[in-house]
Amino acid sequence: VQLVESGGGLVQPGGSLRLSCAASGLTFSRYFTTWYRQVSGKERELVARISPATGTTTYADSVRGRFTISRDNVKNTVYLQMNSLNPEDTALYYCNTFVEGVQYWGQGTQVTVSS
Repeated sequence: VQLVESGGGLVQPGGSLRLSCAASGLTFSRYFTTWYRQVSGKERELVARISPATGTTTYADSVRGRFTISRDNVKNTVYLQMNSLNPEDTALYYCNTFVEGVQYWGQGTQVTVSS
């Protein structure tokens, strides 16, 4: 199983980015997939989650209304659309899923929001 994130970068406050998490070795639509983020020295924070099958979504209070998690079952990819970014969103963003009790993580993609 491999998860590969992409789409991070430097963006100005108020800007947007779309992160992607592509999976190999598993089918995303069968499992919960979660985006986390982490700032150095702080605990990893759950950002958004999408459920299998129905695609029900949940969000951290800090991003609700600005971020959208979605899934493309054909491409086996999960996305995180991030709008109205602010400097507090600066972090390393990780994709996560768990299969039969085993956690899988991508390598992370850095998002920096700065003018």
